[in-house]
Amino acid sequence: MSVFASLVERLADLLQPLFGASAAAAAIVLFTALVRLLVHPLSRAAARGQKARAELQPRIAELRRKHAKNPERLQRAVLELHAEEKVSPLSGCLPSLCQLPAFFLLYHLFSSSTIGGEANELLSHRLLAAPLGGRWSDALGDGGLLGGAGVVYVALFAVVAGVAAFSYRLTKRSMAERPVLPAGDGEAVPGMGAITKVMPFMSFFTLVTVAVVPLAAALYVVTSTTWSAVERAVLHR
Repeated sequence: MSVFASLVERLADLLQPLFGASAAAAAIVLFTALVRLLVHPLSRAAARGQKARAELQPRIAELRRKHAKNPERLQRAVLELHAEEKVSPLSGCLPSLCQLPAFFLLYHLFSSSTIGGEANELLSHRLLAAPLGGRWSDALGDGGLLGGAGVVYVALFAVVAGVAAFSYRLTKRSMAERPVLPAGDGEAVPGMGAITKVMPFMSFFTLVTVAVVPLAAALYVVTSTTWSAVERAVLHR
């Protein structure tokens, strides 16, 4: 925590001539971009894996038809098919999993009043009028929705909503281009209908995260979500 706090402080010092009192917020955005650059090779691999899994759907549908009465044999056959084609069913999760440590570091860093036995000076930093250690509920209690801190959150929510709408269109288009094939004899895969309906709306759940975490962690989420949407549009075109 102390090392990470020192890193954020150093980045803020470098950016202070450009961003003034909001330099620490800019440092978090820059840190997020650096994390996403490091994770980008995994994102590219995940995009290739998604395309490969889509191409395997006809063969998987055939396996479901063939082993409809033997779930254990079906599971083994699907795993063998993925191994044969060198496609990992979990590759799409790796980019998100690799980012979790950075998110939790920021969350704890801006939720702790002390670091290494000393006062956490990072809590004095702000994004315009909003403290980086504050939450949306704090902003509502200090000036309301149109107060100084409230306006910052309104802007973040607007960005998240715009990115979520963009991701929604990407997901709908991707699902239209690669529809999930039936299990066999025209029968739908159990539970897949509900997943198909919910999946396009997953991006909007980011709004809840932004509302409940410290502003510093919310900045990480907003920056990372925006990066993901742009990266996805480029990699899946």
